[in-house]
Amino acid sequence: MSNHLTPTELARESGLARREVISKCMELGVPIFQGRIDKSLFLTSIRQSADISTEPVRATSATA
Repeated sequence: MSNHLTPTELARESGLARREVISKCMELGVPIFQGRIDKSLFLTSIRQSADISTEPVRATSATA
């Protein structure tokens, strides 16, 4: 089992389309080096972005 995969291989393993994998890498700052993506970094970044987007927003009140 390889850790550095092509976008096509990573798409197969993650259930995304190849273009989505590349877009997510660009959006999340995951590097694509020599046509390969670090699988664990990619999946961790996806999970973190999902956690952040589902986290409830807390309202802060300013008291004067």
